[in-house]
Amino acid sequence: MATLSDVAKKANVSKMTVSRVLNHPEQVTDELKQLVYKAMEELSYVPNYAARALVNNRTQVIKLLILEEMDTVEPYYMNLLTGMSRELDKNHYSLQLVTRTSLNIGKCDGIIVTGMRESDYSFIEKLTIPVVLFGENLHGYDFVDVDNKKGAYVTTKHILDLGYQQLIFMGIDEDEPFGQLREAGYLDAISEDDLEGKIIRVKNSSRAAEAKVSEFLSKNDGKFGFVCASDRIATGVIRAIQKTGKSVPEDYVVTGFDGVFLDRISSPKITTIKQPLMEMGEACARMLLKKINERNKNQGKHIFEPKLIIRESTILDT
Repeated sequence: MATLSDVAKKANVSKMTVSRVLNHPEQVTDELKQLVYKAMEELSYVPNYAARALVNNRTQVIKLLILEEMDTVEPYYMNLLTGMSRELDKNHYSLQLVTRTSLNIGKCDGIIVTGMRESDYSFIEKLTIPVVLFGENLHGYDFVDVDNKKGAYVTTKHILDLGYQQLIFMGIDEDEPFGQLREAGYLDAISEDDLEGKIIRVKNSSRAAEAKVSEFLSKNDGKFGFVCASDRIATGVIRAIQKTGKSVPEDYVVTGFDGVFLDRISSPKITTIKQPLMEMGEACARMLLKKINERNKNQGKHIFEPKLIIRESTILDT
């Protein structure tokens, strides 16, 4: 079995350099890393990650703390988890899914937190190890997110470009940054056309959206376009419209936000903003590992571009 000394000899570098490549790759040039990796491959060298973790006082464990109900957003989180796991696996870390009550069972090197609400920050502030949030925040924590404001702006402009002037924003009834930003994107878009908007806020639930829009349509008549803060809300809006005997997109148009699963199984399929969740999961893991290696140094934010996917809920025969 090849040893670290064998790798150093094969790559014509010192044992210290090989050790740095394995333990602190950010301190080594790409050229040296390639020399060492090539030697490792040719010698079939497998590092002892358990020993490395012991020497570096690491656990090689990252915890993902989800602070909302998994059963309501499972397809969403499966994509996110896949991205995180893929990146962590490349760096020989394992991912452990935890809840608020199980967070302190076993040690870890860092935590990714998602599903944060304003009331959760007093809990998160007590953590002393590196933390990265999935989702924008106003408390100075490092985070990864999509450009929520731009995404809602783009979907609103899409409906305006179709000739609609009565636009309803179906928002999420929670006082959180992502919802506020999506609302702001909608308001920016309609203000450019000097239009007055209407905002209806509901729980992020298709049933809640269906009930609220059914009530709205029973009292209002017009050529409405619905800009929804999530695909889940959009599916409820579409059901409410269909129950009145009207059709989407012939009578009303509807857009969503997320582009994970519901947008494709809805009938009609939903025009939406697609979040690159696997890539965002990878970015969360990468940011946290960098933060760990840099002794908890602030990493800032990584905001992804939203992508408009146009489907049958706004355009016929797409």
